[in-house]
Amino acid sequence: MSAKGESAPKQLLHLVFGGELTDLDGVEFRDLTGLDIVGIFPNYAEALVAWKAASQRSVDNAAMRYFIVHMHRLLEPAEGDA
Repeated sequence: MSAKGESAPKQLLHLVFGGELTDLDGVEFRDLTGLDIVGIFPNYAEALVAWKAASQRSVDNAAMRYFIVHMHRLLEPAEGDA
């Protein structure tokens, strides 16, 4: 909050991470210790930019996949799809 009592926009945290999959049709990772944690972002738009950049860096590895996790939905599930 600012000194005038105004509130900042609500944080809708998103995690971007990826790793090599054992099977291209699943979501099981080959090596959990080798996961690439790109970061946690305050909104979907910033997470999407990070996801695209990470995905582009690994374009030559067909088994590498990146994901966006809507952390705000896990932290406050009663609020729905905000």
